[in-house]
Amino acid sequence: MQISLKPCKDVTTVNTDCLILIIDRALSTDIAKAADSASGGAISNIIKRGDFSAKIAETLYLPAVSGLKAQRLLLIGKGDGGDLKDSEFDKIITAAIRGANSASCKDFSIMLDGLSVSHRTESWQYQRIALLSTTAGYRYTATVSKPKPPLTIKRATLQAANTDANRCAVHAGLSIGKGVNVARDLGDLPGNICTPNYLANEARALGRKFESVTVSVLDEKKMAQLGMHSLLSVSAGSDQPARLIVIEYKGGKKSDKPHVLVGKGITFDTGGISLKPGAKMDEMKYDMCGAASVVGTMGAVAEMDLKLNVIGIVAAAENMPNGNATKPGDVVTSMSGQTIEVLNTDAEGRLVLCDALTYAAKFKPASVIDIATLTGACVVALGKHAAGLFSNDDDFAAELLEQGRLAQDRAWHMPLWDDYQSQLDSNFADIANIGGPEAGSVTAACFLSRFTKDYRWAHLDIAGAAWHGGANKGATGRPVGLLCQYLASKAGK
Repeated sequence: MQISLKPCKDVTTVNTDCLILIIDRALSTDIAKAADSASGGAISNIIKRGDFSAKIAETLYLPAVSGLKAQRLLLIGKGDGGDLKDSEFDKIITAAIRGANSASCKDFSIMLDGLSVSHRTESWQYQRIALLSTTAGYRYTATVSKPKPPLTIKRATLQAANTDANRCAVHAGLSIGKGVNVARDLGDLPGNICTPNYLANEARALGRKFESVTVSVLDEKKMAQLGMHSLLSVSAGSDQPARLIVIEYKGGKKSDKPHVLVGKGITFDTGGISLKPGAKMDEMKYDMCGAASVVGTMGAVAEMDLKLNVIGIVAAAENMPNGNATKPGDVVTSMSGQTIEVLNTDAEGRLVLCDALTYAAKFKPASVIDIATLTGACVVALGKHAAGLFSNDDDFAAELLEQGRLAQDRAWHMPLWDDYQSQLDSNFADIANIGGPEAGSVTAACFLSRFTKDYRWAHLDIAGAAWHGGANKGATGRPVGLLCQYLASKAGK
């Protein structure tokens, strides 16, 4: 969708398929009053009759209003409570996009006069509108003969000053929205298409698209040479070879330490020999959503041309049972040299991540964030609304929490106390890969912490946030928003 900025001098002369007014019952803004006056009081009469109460995100579509040049008028309620909350703003903009699309509009102009969001700048509003407009256009098309119809909307005009700051905000919103859509599309693909090699090819496509991006892919032979036997133990039962994918974005000075993102890329997870129940196993194609978020974020970072260095690492493997598969009780040696007793082959995400996290240290990173659909326990603890956030640095955790709040992509700080570490004790290896039924998401993070002692690290467990189940089944693209917000803050944006 093309989005432009244009200050409104006279609402009656705005020529558009759909004019969107965000109003309260009192028509308290100058633009709302002007539109009502030009229409001979049509809007105020509608409110007086009770046909429109202006509740937050309430919509009323008018196919034509005399006195206005716009072909259609869409009224969106903003309530009467003063400053809006972030979530209320999102509801209003989502309702506006849906309303214009339902009317088969090709373009719309949205009036933002008098719209105030608590603790947010006007530029934030423009970035958010651009992001929501972009993600609203996502359609899964790869394996359906009759996909959902695309958005009819091709252009949107924000009635706002055409300044550098506002243009940058719109560009950032469009870029992040594209990154979210990339992550959603990769997540929604079935496991017979989105294999480790497929992810590697998607990463290579980024390298071809952006001069600032280079991509390298490690095959199983190279990983074995590096001692990544923990990662390779997961792919041992699969005909699909594992891949370690490294995406380097060079937007900063050569001497600047990079920020590293590490994504869990289990392209399908049967549980291995510790086989999962059949119910909902199809959703295990989403076990690579951490990897998908890394690919989406790296594309968005390159699109925004952020002035910093970022490295994305994807540990991609398929977890299948066959005669070569790792068995419960097997002991494997990680790249770090630590031995791991695999008590449950369905706790495989941490086995691929630990080697990727060890590999990340070679870049001498400024920070490392791993993103993984790691534990069902996190879904029980936090549901779908927040990702679980663990870190070996409380200040880093606080920073990420704030960036998630700013991005409307929230996380919640979970404990990483030494008290939990003993649950990972093993009689036959340095560490066990599970810590029993108690505090499953915490002990999983404790496992990863054994491999991250040399740098500033955070772990995002997105098992609840990465996709929706049921009738609305589909990937969410989270936490691309949080990651982009964090990296933009590091680049001074």
